[in-house]
Amino acid sequence: MTSPDAAAVPPRAYLPGDWYVVLGPRVVVALPASEPERAARAWSLLDAGAGADELLDALLGSGLSTLAGLALVSEHDDATTRVLLRGAARWSAQAQDGEARGSGEGASTWSEVLVRDVGSWRLDLPGGPGGHGGPGAHAGASDEPGLRVAGGLVRASCVLHGEPDADPDPEPQLQPEPHPDPDPELDPEPEPEQTTPTPPAAPVEAGPAGEASAAPEAWGPGESDHDGMTKGGEWGEDLWRHRPGIPGQPQPPSVTASPVARLVVSHGEEVEVDRVVLVGRAPEARRFTSTEQPRLVTVPSPQQEISSTHLEVRPGSGADHGSAVVTDLGSTNGTVLVQPGLPPEPLQPGIAVQLIPGAILDLGDGVSIQVVRP
Repeated sequence: MTSPDAAAVPPRAYLPGDWYVVLGPRVVVALPASEPERAARAWSLLDAGAGADELLDALLGSGLSTLAGLALVSEHDDATTRVLLRGAARWSAQAQDGEARGSGEGASTWSEVLVRDVGSWRLDLPGGPGGHGGPGAHAGASDEPGLRVAGGLVRASCVLHGEPDADPDPEPQLQPEPHPDPDPELDPEPEPEQTTPTPPAAPVEAGPAGEASAAPEAWGPGESDHDGMTKGGEWGEDLWRHRPGIPGQPQPPSVTASPVARLVVSHGEEVEVDRVVLVGRAPEARRFTSTEQPRLVTVPSPQQEISSTHLEVRPGSGADHGSAVVTDLGSTNGTVLVQPGLPPEPLQPGIAVQLIPGAILDLGDGVSIQVVRP
């Protein structure tokens, strides 16, 4: 399958959930939470340019009876959209000839829908806040805007593809009536300006290399985030004293001349790994010097499952030279790594793992990161 230009792919969004959803330029595959191996295989094939039929053959290689659910949406050159549904997946679309729907419930194998000239569509999956749309649900209709995604592997309960048609006859917006200017002779005298006293500054203590830092903001080992919901990546001295890297190998450089990988975050941001990259709900570079200047990548976490500073990706050294390595920074809910051709692997806090192009990092809360060549 020849992939179209990224600019030609309609806008997409998703709502966090349990199902694995693999998004390619013209093929979208959804699998239940019980199928991480099949999801990894689907992404590996799709990333290599496999078409819908080849992908389906691979998914059914171990037997249809073991597959509890499936959704496969593919777009073809003749303007036809083909949808295969099994289990609790539902699909709806706005097409040139009207609205189209499909459901996999009750199908002994799967149900198939063929629709021409689809403008936008919605895939509803169980197990998340997106849920199944009601009888009036259609592509693009949602109480939540969703998280934008270009492609990759995400955990979702709903996928929105394309922009729905605008309401042809929207209700007019009522404008408030202007109030007449008050009579200047009746205006009361202005009250004297109130000033708020400035609170005293927090005590400051010397940090590493003579840098000053506010004492109340320093976290000790095992302390939690200010919101009490997730830990801040276990910013303890033990973890940061042993920087990520292979034991016995030289310390990786802070900045490399050229990036060793590129990170594609599920909400659309792309980051080059030519230095340390910190990813989290509200990442902070507390233990780095001013010369290291790590990149900070903030990701959404509606359910507060992702820690403030969740993981680190940096250029490798020694045996890992020329590659990127990832380290979970003691996040509360952990990180799952899916390398091409390998089963999912939960990362051990503080242990660096080399990343292969095509790898997927699942941070939870519907956020994933794809590792590609620079």
